[in-house]
Amino acid sequence: MKRWRPESVGGMIQQAVSEVIRGMKDPRIGFVTVTGVDMSEDLRNAKVYVSVLGPEETRKDTLDALEHGSAYIRREVGQRIQIRHTPELLFRYDDSLEHGVKMDKLLDELRKPVTGPES
Repeated sequence: MKRWRPESVGGMIQQAVSEVIRGMKDPRIGFVTVTGVDMSEDLRNAKVYVSVLGPEETRKDTLDALEHGSAYIRREVGQRIQIRHTPELLFRYDDSLEHGVKMDKLLDELRKPVTGPES
């Protein structure tokens, strides 16, 4: 049976984390989009999926900065939403946007007309 509470809290956490990250002044944080949050059933842990625009080095620096600042982000999220226990935030990179771009390129290649040798 799927429970609605983890999904509801996850949505609130996603919005709050996004707001907190936008306000952070750490120069290592690049252009970040919070793409989703998976909550544990007991609401103690939240996997926060982020997408980062830029090269591999920017992605790594951004994830390092988010991990380093996770206590600050957690505290700020706890102040923004009313929940008994603010969950532990675990940041994960979401490569679904990159995968989508690759799939679009492949589909574009398939749509190009094939020109073969004429007889």
